[in-house]
Amino acid sequence: MTSLVRRFIKTAIAFLLGGLAIGALMMIRRELSGRFAGPYETSAHTHAILVGFVMMMIQGVALWLFPRPEKGDMRYRPALIETAYWCLTLGTATRVVGELARSAVVDARLGWLILFGGMLQIGGLAVFFIGMWPRIRAAGSRVREASGERF
Repeated sequence: MTSLVRRFIKTAIAFLLGGLAIGALMMIRRELSGRFAGPYETSAHTHAILVGFVMMMIQGVALWLFPRPEKGDMRYRPALIETAYWCLTLGTATRVVGELARSAVVDARLGWLILFGGMLQIGGLAVFFIGMWPRIRAAGSRVREASGERF
């Protein structure tokens, strides 16, 4: 397992813990004071869990399990995956913090911060899959399919 794969997976776990903490606080407040979470808190919780945990875990595992690029294949560029990691990590963290702040502070400028974080998330996901595209290929199944094996 490469260091980048470990970074994706460990960052995913950190976002899971953050998302669980946000969810626990929302539940405690709801059950003990009757105050339901607002849309920004709900969005922060959702993005921490679904983008920060689920998507980053999927990306880390995909990076680990997909066939390695063939020798001499210059299409796969690990720098793209590194860029995707930073865009997704910073974008998700910015979005979660911005939405939690916006739930507590009335400041329209926070909307720009949230928008910036969301655009980083979208860019990070797009760059990841553009970078991984060359690794989505048949590794051993091409030979088995040629011999008539059906899947």
